[in-house]
Amino acid sequence: PYYLRMVLEQGYWPQSHLAAPGDEALRREVELIKALGFNGVRIHQKVEDPRFLYWCDRLGLLVWGEMANAYIFSPKAIQRLTREWLAVLERNYNHPCIVAWVPFNESWGVSNLARDPAQRHYVQAIYHLTKAIDTTRPTIGNDGWEHLVSDIYGIHDYTFNGSTICERYGSAQAVEKTLHEVQPSDHAVILPGHRREGEPIMLTECGGIGYRPDANQPWFGYGTVADSEAFLKKYEELIDAIVKSPAIAGFCYTQLTDTEQETNGLLTAGRRPKLDIAAVRSITTRTTAAIPEDLNALVQNAQNVTPFTDASIETRQT
Repeated sequence: PYYLRMVLEQGYWPQSHLAAPGDEALRREVELIKALGFNGVRIHQKVEDPRFLYWCDRLGLLVWGEMANAYIFSPKAIQRLTREWLAVLERNYNHPCIVAWVPFNESWGVSNLARDPAQRHYVQAIYHLTKAIDTTRPTIGNDGWEHLVSDIYGIHDYTFNGSTICERYGSAQAVEKTLHEVQPSDHAVILPGHRREGEPIMLTECGGIGYRPDANQPWFGYGTVADSEAFLKKYEELIDAIVKSPAIAGFCYTQLTDTEQETNGLLTAGRRPKLDIAAVRSITTRTTAAIPEDLNALVQNAQNVTPFTDASIETRQT
């Protein structure tokens, strides 16, 4: 078992927007993520540069590959997303860093999922199409809420209190209650008529602590703090509550960098750390109740780690 300690990454750059300023910047991004203690990254609403995936392959960082979603539901949107998603699967299939696929997020582009059978068929069809193309990786049908079919049930919960996290996810019984009775983001986690059958549960968006160290600048976050000391304390409170749960298989913290008006990154938009990196790392890598023998913790604490020099990896001709 491998506990997922992930961070959400939108891949915006102040000087070049969605395109990284260069290959070295992409390598540095991977190094920063690992230095903060994360073993994975969820690329959010973006099909990332293959050079980033290359560095994740080389340096050892897990990736959830996600599709950028349409704003509306229409025949043209269905055709374009299906065509482009198949191209993404073909292009990125052979990257060993990719461990999961996310074709939809938070019902974006399928906002009437609960009431429209056509939208439900669409989400289920893309899930099954993905599974037909790639039988080796889990697929999250619609990450965040309104799950229909999924290999991992990802929940988006931006509560700002560790005690609430413990109440909602502190045990298997609490998680079941949250899945069926609580709406952490004002949406049903699982749509009526559908059921989870033992698939893992993750908090795939959480945290979102807003803090902007520059004076006289507006802040945005799911909760804000006044200074770096309060920021680190709140980060510790939230992560501690998550890793104490024996029923949660991992988390994805929002987010790596500030992005436009969203000032809730661990780093500024220019990749300047807001907190001491070692302090963040010590919190991120704490032992979990779900997997006490977590391989990640063993690797993090190892004095000498010999890299793989020879491995047999299944590839596909493209």
